[in-house]
Amino acid sequence: MSDDRILRPDEEGHYARAAHELDRASQSRFAPGRHPVDRIAGQMGAIETRRRFFSRSAQGIGALALASLLGENAAAKTIGGLPGLPHFAPKAKRCIYLHLVGAPPQMETLDYKPKMQEWFNKDLPDSIRQGQRLTTMTSGQSRFPIAPSIFKFAQYGKSGAWVSDLLPYTGKMVDDIAIIRSMHTEAINHEPAITFFQTGFMIAGRPCIGSWLSYGLGTMNQDLPAFVVLQAKHYNPRANVQAISSRLWSAGFLSGRYSGVSLRSSGDAVLFVNNPDGVPVAVRRRMLDALDEMNQMTYQKLGDPETNTRIAQYEMAFRMQASVPELTDVSKEPASTWEMYGEDARKPGSFAQTCLMARRLAERGVRFTQVYHRGWDVHGELPAVLPSQCKEIDQACWALVQDLKQRGMLDDTLVILAGEFGRTIYSQGKLTATDYGRDHHPRCFSLWMAGGGVKGGVVHGETDDFSYNITKDPVHVRDLQATILHLFGIDHERFSYRYQGLDVKLTGQEKAEVVKAVLA
Repeated sequence: MSDDRILRPDEEGHYARAAHELDRASQSRFAPGRHPVDRIAGQMGAIETRRRFFSRSAQGIGALALASLLGENAAAKTIGGLPGLPHFAPKAKRCIYLHLVGAPPQMETLDYKPKMQEWFNKDLPDSIRQGQRLTTMTSGQSRFPIAPSIFKFAQYGKSGAWVSDLLPYTGKMVDDIAIIRSMHTEAINHEPAITFFQTGFMIAGRPCIGSWLSYGLGTMNQDLPAFVVLQAKHYNPRANVQAISSRLWSAGFLSGRYSGVSLRSSGDAVLFVNNPDGVPVAVRRRMLDALDEMNQMTYQKLGDPETNTRIAQYEMAFRMQASVPELTDVSKEPASTWEMYGEDARKPGSFAQTCLMARRLAERGVRFTQVYHRGWDVHGELPAVLPSQCKEIDQACWALVQDLKQRGMLDDTLVILAGEFGRTIYSQGKLTATDYGRDHHPRCFSLWMAGGGVKGGVVHGETDDFSYNITKDPVHVRDLQATILHLFGIDHERFSYRYQGLDVKLTGQEKAEVVKAVLA
């Protein structure tokens, strides 16, 4: 790298290590304040500060200050985001993404396969499997016996969509949702599969979709994070649980300000937001002001944008001392709310209460709410586990969609319910007439979407009689991501971030297409 290139910051204002080393070596030769460039640097800093004010004030703490100067009406609008975004008029302003960790079986929920009743305990034909990859959990089995679903299905709505009896409330709202039965992925294990769904890459370290949207479109509420994460409890002790971690809501190589903020269901909703015992608000305010002064000095000296991120996060935490208690106080919800969501909504941390909280977050302008519900990894004891898992989510999902609808929010709030892959039609382990399990299957699975520009009453894609291969209208994970961005008014091909010499996109470098069939 040439000397002049070394001295230039990158697009985010970061300087190379070599530049810092040159600066330290140069500074060591002069007394403090006596370096020949100190006076020039001071003048340039003042000019730079003025020059950058309006270009940088669209992000972080600058945006909040600018909004306060412009008054409450301006503060209520979008703060931050990139110039030129959205690319076109968006249909969605917010997203509530409900992820069923562990991957529910599609042939027990949304992909009806009645012909499999004739195949009980018969081997999966080689012509269907076609040598496809298996997990190590079943690759050693001597045979792959077909396990038809023991649960019944019925047709619902104007579309006549087939939905499992395990999901009667979902059946009631099929005309509000679009069901995609032809999802597929390359990932066959949970961690890379969930990471792929959330970040567009199977290896951790990339920004998740909530971070991408926060970065590109900014926030609609200066008192709450743009991106919030909720983890719902599951209650069946026999359910197989997959671990998840904060890597799934990381901002990756984007600024830390775009990371998801996890709200807890018990104790303090956010750790370390409240003042310690004996520390009044006025003292905390003075402490933050003093800390802000020190951080500003650090920024003026080093020019590291992450310093401004720290300032913004401290200020957000201070404002959340008031906004979070108001958010989590559901005591003023009317009786009709509890009737709609069910009594489970009164249980802290239940999926039903989490859906209610997601609605309250959407009402307050939170851009992206990510919900995780675990216990769906049905390798065994499926008939004993799946009914309770479905019962925990079914009424709550219906209530969330209807609640948004009655408040006039469904039109611009996208709701997604999905797992990370599907399950096999053959049984993992011992098969009996009343008990079986299912292994991972990435080749086809189902999900549904609602609101935010999605056309209700649609059933998109088809699979073969074994729910093993897609026969019509395949939808890849990248296609889903492109569709989500499209609903927010973003062309996924034109939305990228320069990192390590690459223009990185959520949808990656391979082809991705918007699923136009599900668009209203």
